[in-house]
Amino acid sequence: MLVIRVELHSAITGVTSEIARMIIANDGTGTTKRGNYWGRTAKGVIKWDKMIPAAIMHDVRKMDHAEVKGYPRASKHVWNLVSRMLSAMGYK
Repeated sequence: MLVIRVELHSAITGVTSEIARMIIANDGTGTTKRGNYWGRTAKGVIKWDKMIPAAIMHDVRKMDHAEVKGYPRASKHVWNLVSRMLSAMGYK
C-alpha cells in the first residue's frame, strides 16, 4: 500500500498540518509486469481519525476513489501511478 500525505508547513507559525491523504493499493489481480490498483483520497483532516488508513477507508468519509488497470509497474516511476490515479479520480 502507498500512502501519500500532503502537508502544509506554515512559515508563520511553524506548525505542520496534514491537509490531504491518498491511499493506493494493489488489488491483487495483475501480473508481474502490469498491476491493477485502487485508490482513495481523503479531503482535509478530521482530528479524531488522524487520517490513518482504517479511517480513510471508512464509508462515512467523503472521498474520491478510482482504479488504474494495467499499470506498467516495472517500467514507470511511482509518481506516474499517483498521477494516473489522480486523473482517474477527475483531478486535473
